[in-house]
Amino acid sequence: MTISENDLARVAELARIRLDPATVTEVTRRIGNILGMIDRMQAVDTSAVTPMAHPLDTVQRLRPDEVTEPNRRDDFLAIAPVSEAGLYLVPRVID
Repeated sequence: MTISENDLARVAELARIRLDPATVTEVTRRIGNILGMIDRMQAVDTSAVTPMAHPLDTVQRLRPDEVTEPNRRDDFLAIAPVSEAGLYLVPRVID
């Protein structure tokens, strides 16, 4: 796949990137090389390759799911300006 200097200028404009006119040709060549590499990678037959979820076969160590903090809900509701049925009441902001 190739990219023209006009296409590069349009993409740069959309991305709000200022390109120095002296470097447009070099940037176009480099992006063309990257797109060519992607084309070559797309052409590789990977039908016999098993997909991986992660490149390393690791198991995540998990801690036990235990409550470590006391339930202070009532303490916090007691200092709220207005609460009802275990919920904080706030002023309506959208009509």
